[in-house]
Amino acid sequence: MRKSIVAGNWKMNGNLAANAELVTGLLSTRSGSDNVDVLVCPPAVYIPQVAALLQDSNISLGAQNASAFEKGAYTGDLSLSMLAEFGVQYVILGHSERRALFGEDDAQVADKFRAVVAAGVTPIVCIGETLQERQAGQTLDVVSRQLRAVLDVADKATLANAVVAYEPVWAIGTGLTATPEQAQEVHQALRALIAEYDAAAALKVRILYGGSVTADSAAQLFGKPDIDGGLVGGASLKAKDFLAICSAAADASANG
Repeated sequence: MRKSIVAGNWKMNGNLAANAELVTGLLSTRSGSDNVDVLVCPPAVYIPQVAALLQDSNISLGAQNASAFEKGAYTGDLSLSMLAEFGVQYVILGHSERRALFGEDDAQVADKFRAVVAAGVTPIVCIGETLQERQAGQTLDVVSRQLRAVLDVADKATLANAVVAYEPVWAIGTGLTATPEQAQEVHQALRALIAEYDAAAALKVRILYGGSVTADSAAQLFGKPDIDGGLVGGASLKAKDFLAICSAAADASANG
C-alpha cells in the first residue's frame, strides 16, 4: 500500500511573522499519522527559518525549485547541496508556473530530476495540460510527453521513490478542480506509462493531484485508487485548511 503524501507549495507568499504563525499552527494541531507524509515548501529565502521551526517535528521540508548545476556562474540559482544543508528533503520540479513564466522545458526538468536524485533528495515532478490542450483532447499526449522526459533519464533504483504531481494548469489558482473521475483517469494513465518502464516501480510511485485542492474536494479526490495525496497551493497557507486536507489523505490511505 502506498503511503499518502500532502505537500504545501507556498509559492511566493509569506513573511517571517506569517511563516512562524502558520508553522506553529500546523505543529500545535497535527498529532501525526503513519498513513500520510506531510511537507511544506516555503520560498527559498525562508527555508532556514522554516527548517528551524520544523526541527524534530513530523513535518518535512521541501523547496520549490533547484538548479541542475552544483555550483558556478548561475546567478539566482540554488544548488542541491545548498538546500540539503538546511534539511530539504523534497524539491518541486517543473511546476506549470516555472514552465509557463520562466520557460523551463521538458529537457531542463529532466536535468534537474537527475541532479535531485543524485543528491539523495526526493523529486516532485509536476506535469499538466492547459485548458486549450484539454479541450483539444490532448491531455494524455501532453502529460505523457512531460513524464517520459523524466522516465527516460530515471533508473529503476530511484524511480520508485520519486513523486509525480498531476496539476491541470486550468485548475491552478482558478478555483476550478478536476472531477475525481477526470483526475483518476489521468493518474491511471500515468501509472500505466510508468509500468512500461518498470512495473514494480509503478506500484510504488506516489502520484499527487494538484489544482485548487481544498478541504471539501480532498476526500473525494484522495479516495480514488491512483491518487496518493495532493500538491496544495492556496489552501496550504491556512493551517486549518491544510490540516483538513492532510486528515483526508490519512483517512484515504487507511481505508485504501
